[in-house]
Amino acid sequence: MGRKNRGIMKGRLSKIGSYAIASSIADPSSISCTTFNILAPIYNRLDKDDQSCRESDFRAYWLNRNQRILDWLLCERSSIICLQEFWVGNEELVNMYERRLGDAGYINFKLARTNNRGDGLLTSVHKDYFRVLNHRELLFNDIGDRVAQLLHVDLVAPFSQCQSNNVRQEILIVNTHLLFPHDSTLCIIRLDQVYKILQYVESYQKEKKLNPLPIILCGDWNGSKRGHVYKFLRSQGFVSSYDTAHQYADADAQKVWISHRNHRGNICGVDFIWLLNPNRYRKLLKTSWSKAVFGMFKYLLRRASLTEHDAFAFLKADSNGDYITYAGFCEALRQLNLIGHSHGLSVEGAHDLWVQADIDGNGVIDYKKFQQRIWNPTWSDQRDEISNEVWEDNVVDNNMGQAIGFSVKNAVLFPTEVEKGTWPEDFSLSDHARLTVVFSPVRMPCPSLVS
Repeated sequence: MGRKNRGIMKGRLSKIGSYAIASSIADPSSISCTTFNILAPIYNRLDKDDQSCRESDFRAYWLNRNQRILDWLLCERSSIICLQEFWVGNEELVNMYERRLGDAGYINFKLARTNNRGDGLLTSVHKDYFRVLNHRELLFNDIGDRVAQLLHVDLVAPFSQCQSNNVRQEILIVNTHLLFPHDSTLCIIRLDQVYKILQYVESYQKEKKLNPLPIILCGDWNGSKRGHVYKFLRSQGFVSSYDTAHQYADADAQKVWISHRNHRGNICGVDFIWLLNPNRYRKLLKTSWSKAVFGMFKYLLRRASLTEHDAFAFLKADSNGDYITYAGFCEALRQLNLIGHSHGLSVEGAHDLWVQADIDGNGVIDYKKFQQRIWNPTWSDQRDEISNEVWEDNVVDNNMGQAIGFSVKNAVLFPTEVEKGTWPEDFSLSDHARLTVVFSPVRMPCPSLVS
């Protein structure tokens, strides 16, 4: 891109509120990523009093809005674009996006939700930055018909500070849109969707015999920083790129940014670009998942005004001793609506929880074990501790490989008002804000896990 065109791009970006990030995107030593739920016309209600009046019935409306969305996507020219609620069921709209993005140098991958829901995902990567090594589709086949995309890409040209023949320059990119929490019974489904994504990423890395590499998770997570999904991802070492850029702590959930005004009129922050660098130690996935489910379990008990002692008594149920049995444990899960229906834990999932809690395998859980494994699960299992010892030995012995990681250089939400917690009434592109993050590649040591 010439200097003149770059100047035009910066000018246009300033007009739509993105001047603060324009110079970062134009920096050839950085890569950028945009995630945006673009509100499928089949869901866009034009009349609050008439739920059947949808934008999809008025071609001029949805065509104009999506042309404007494409205008600023092409103007911003992020290296990675992840869209949710992409109207895959409309051939004209799909062709418009594929043609305009393709002409601008993007490689496009679309994925429809299952059961012909009509919308889906679109992930685009710019060929000036990436070579696509692989593309996988994840179909959850759950009640929300949700899906995810996995792209395995390689940086086209080595960045100057990272040039080395033995430095891996590959990235895994995930785009998804989690189920909306219409009621509390769906929380397990949402947590399970994230669990499946991380399981799939883990199995893909093993299948391809990949050493640790950066993982970027993009999308509409339909949950805030107060939720169990957020805590689960944090427990796996992921960081929220926007919060990292603005130095917000996990506890800053009430007083900062939003990114969505939902169909109920509530405003919340639900759109994230998560980053996991290859040098970050990760707990065993099943351990983190069990801890997250036990956190949900504890929340439900506390919501029922049960103290720690009350909760233990509740779990004991009709046990003849001062301990919890597997039957009593499952009955408590059923009464809390966590199992026994299509939205809940599977039989295998409930058993996995029990195994995590019954650490010595004696078939019962006494009060001490209840405290350590269920009520305040700050534990690691033995395998987790072994993994940590191996990690520390690698660091001490300096037996480390080199990999490309990323530092978060900048992050912006648009419209800019959402960064202060307000939703502008004149914003008409979507009911979500767009999030753009700029990353700077850096070399970092990481343990070699594959020989």
